[in-house]
Amino acid sequence: MDLQVPIESLSFREEMTQLEEIVSLLETNTLELEESLKIYERGVALLRDLQQRLGDAQQKVDVLMGELSGDMEDDRRDVTLS
Repeated sequence: MDLQVPIESLSFREEMTQLEEIVSLLETNTLELEESLKIYERGVALLRDLQQRLGDAQQKVDVLMGELSGDMEDDRRDVTLS
């Protein structure tokens, strides 16, 4: 796991994989405190970026669903997926 690679250059799947590796590594409880903090910080940054990407994807889906429903009134729109 290369902690020097900028998060912005990783794909969603690569970020998820790296986050899973970080969680597994932290669960082993074999790292020194300083290393644990550095890795934990990377995990938080990855999680923040993943949440942002998911939020952006949800917005795109909402826009597309709005386009599909056309002029349907808001109170009649199916929002069960949100």
